[in-house]
Amino acid sequence: MTASTPTATAGTISLDGMLGDLQALVEIESPSHQSGAIASSAAAVAALIERHLGSPAALVDSPAGPHVHWRGPGTPKVLLLGHHDTVFPAGALADRPFAVVGGRATGPGVFDMKGGIVMGVHAVASLPDATGVELLFTSDEEVGSADSRALVEQRALACGAVLVLEPAGDGALKIGRKGTGTFELVVHGRASHAGLEPEKGVNALVEASHQVLAIAELARPELGTTVTPTIATAGTADNVVPAEARVRIDVRVTEPAEGDRLTVAMSTLTPFDPAVRLEVLGGLNRPPMPESATAALFALARRVAVEAGLPEPTGVSVGGGSDGNFTAAIGVPTLDGLGAAGAGAHADTEYADVDSLLDRTRFLAALVTALQIRPD
Repeated sequence: MTASTPTATAGTISLDGMLGDLQALVEIESPSHQSGAIASSAAAVAALIERHLGSPAALVDSPAGPHVHWRGPGTPKVLLLGHHDTVFPAGALADRPFAVVGGRATGPGVFDMKGGIVMGVHAVASLPDATGVELLFTSDEEVGSADSRALVEQRALACGAVLVLEPAGDGALKIGRKGTGTFELVVHGRASHAGLEPEKGVNALVEASHQVLAIAELARPELGTTVTPTIATAGTADNVVPAEARVRIDVRVTEPAEGDRLTVAMSTLTPFDPAVRLEVLGGLNRPPMPESATAALFALARRVAVEAGLPEPTGVSVGGGSDGNFTAAIGVPTLDGLGAAGAGAHADTEYADVDSLLDRTRFLAALVTALQIRPD
């Protein structure tokens, strides 16, 4: 990995410069799983880093596309973590081109999380000393981080503190996140002619309907556990008894024990029709990020904000997951939601709040400085 220190422009943060860089990143679409787009995005992020920090980042190849990693030349002290892939399909930019109107920046990925990438780079560039800083922007966070998790955990352990540049919603820092995962139920039945001899078939769609109702009952809202069937497919033609049905189920848990309970429950589902065979795929892939994992950094963040004369941050626990779940689970102090304020993540209503960008980037820079000077 390449060593570097900030350029001679350290100390200045320009809103116009940030918006120009944000536009450049948004206008390079980066849907997860699209290798050409992800490679172009990674190259753009690396170029942004080199321009502001004075030396190149490393492009770390993976099956999901390149991750972008930059590090200062000193002992690692703090990892600024994010991702450059987005949920929006190629072509979304044509419908929602980058724009700044009424204090809001819009465009695919502007909030989740290209705004956070720009904030991180500009915050580090403003520091007189960034020798203990690392930046890591992965290419597959939106699809589960299967190809980046090991690298994320490795660099988190090396640095000893993680600041996640995911968006901040109403501006609050993320001090807790639910564990997340997706199960897929595959129902194997038997096809037959729906008009001539339906009795010879085994209807996978009817079985899936029973299973969906049973699976939804696994939720425990009083414990923060949600179980939400989200996508279902079945059948091949309107005159054929469906031989197969598939149902995807989104699960969110606050407590690890709830994840274990759901894993057992899903793996032991019983067919309503004994002629059906059930197959369960997937599972929990992100452990919960408890507030205890963020407490020390959140206290530091509040103190740093006061000392810098900036608004004192608030904290909130949320249902969504991030790579901060992984770093917290391995015992590395983690604070999340340090990216852009705004709203509409994963939706056409997505926007980043322009008026808060400068203060949030200054706050991030002050927090990075405080983490660099902490004793080993």
